Amino acid sequence: MEISKLLAPYNPWLEQGEKGLEGVPEFTRPVFAHLLRDLETLPQMLSITGPRRIGKSTLLRQIVRHYLRQGRRADQLVYYSFDDPALFLPKVDVDQLMEALMKEMRQRAGKGKILLLLDEVQRLERWELYLKKYYDLKYPVHFIVSGSASSPIFKKTRESLLGRVKDYHLLPFSFREFALYQFRDDPEVLETLEEVHKSGVAVMGMLAGDPKHVDLEKVTVKGVPEEHWDRLHAVLDRYLQEGGFPEVWNISTWEQKTDYLYDNQVKKVIYEDLVLAAEFRKPEQLKQFYIALLERPGKEVNLSLIAKETGIILAQVEKYLPLLEMTDLVSHVEKFRRAPLRVRRGNVKFYLVDLALRNAVLRLDHTILNDPAIIGLYVENLVFNALRRWAGILRIDYFKDRAGEVDFIVHLGGRFKYVPFEVKFRDQITEDDLKPIRNFCRKHSAAQVVVVTKRRDDFGNRDRLFFLPLLQFLLMFD
Repeated sequence: MEISKLLAPYNPWLEQGEKGLEGVPEFTRPVFAHLLRDLETLPQMLSITGPRRIGKSTLLRQIVRHYLRQGRRADQLVYYSFDDPALFLPKVDVDQLMEALMKEMRQRAGKGKILLLLDEVQRLERWELYLKKYYDLKYPVHFIVSGSASSPIFKKTRESLLGRVKDYHLLPFSFREFALYQFRDDPEVLETLEEVHKSGVAVMGMLAGDPKHVDLEKVTVKGVPEEHWDRLHAVLDRYLQEGGFPEVWNISTWEQKTDYLYDNQVKKVIYEDLVLAAEFRKPEQLKQFYIALLERPGKEVNLSLIAKETGIILAQVEKYLPLLEMTDLVSHVEKFRRAPLRVRRGNVKFYLVDLALRNAVLRLDHTILNDPAIIGLYVENLVFNALRRWAGILRIDYFKDRAGEVDFIVHLGGRFKYVPFEVKFRDQITEDDLKPIRNFCRKHSAAQVVVVTKRRDDFGNRDRLFFLPLLQFLLMFD
């Protein structure tokens, strides 16, 4: 097989320059800047993992376009996808293919270095051994690899790459990213989003024990201006329905959106990715278990009861949970314990990586916005998804005793060992509503508490609690 012919369809910029990337969006996610920084400063390989259809391939092409604009030679920017049907022909010898590919890279490099972007790398058997070989042999190549399977699937295969690779695990677009995209042509709103985000970084830094910040009373927290509040809330309503998978946003009808999400993010993950990655043999039962979890996001559940409801034996249910988590369909949190050692789980709570998947599978339309009970659960799910993006946290629990429940206990291990977060998305918050979180603070000496609220004027320090409107809270996290 002639390598140049194999690569040609994937590298149109070799003949057309930047024109070969005309369909690549100009909008870039915040992670784009981090990747560019690492490419300039780190010798390590970079790995981009995450769910299907969240823009990993687009991100790779945006990196190519950036370097073309910087004047980099087109033949030193090489992209290839291991989804290529040519690789499945009987005559293809993978060892010879990789050797030929790397020989071509060495020739192209000259006195420079090739940026080699390998997409869907999990399709290549023993991919990590090939990368280790050429990295250790100091080939003039900077590798970026990406794959649709999530980090846990890659974990075992990446063990031989320890110290050689830095991983970026991408999730669907956060609300902040969604808002940045929706207002990408509105400089005034973009400036507000940037100011709110910067103040959020200061707040989170203070809570995490950053010595530059002392306490919330001394941190300037930028509120969302009144003139942008309604527009941003309208975008939040849309995000609750359509979620963070970018290809969905431009699909014309709701029926088509839900079909797309169900086919690409549920059926293909369960019936293809897990069957391939985990040698899974009962996808129908796994789907049944997943749907059972979709019906109760943020609610305390017992796996034994779910097993009884679904007719699936408990031992199987306990195997299904890590499978769903490793593909980023769900995450779970356990009941708060002081001790770092985790005992066998009893009741747990589940949260969804993207609420649009629930809407798609259960066929829920815009009327969900009129149901306070559903919105309460959805808001709590959004808060969890934002918190899990907070760099440096050790884990997230929930707290419950006879006095009540606290939605999230974030373990930091620094100046504030535990930071409770309570979600109160309602028009009026009473002192009775706050009793459980005050109870937790008395029992566990939590010095700082964050209450996520609904109204714009429910904002700031009040009687040792820091109130943050949901809209503002979500804008703090990439």
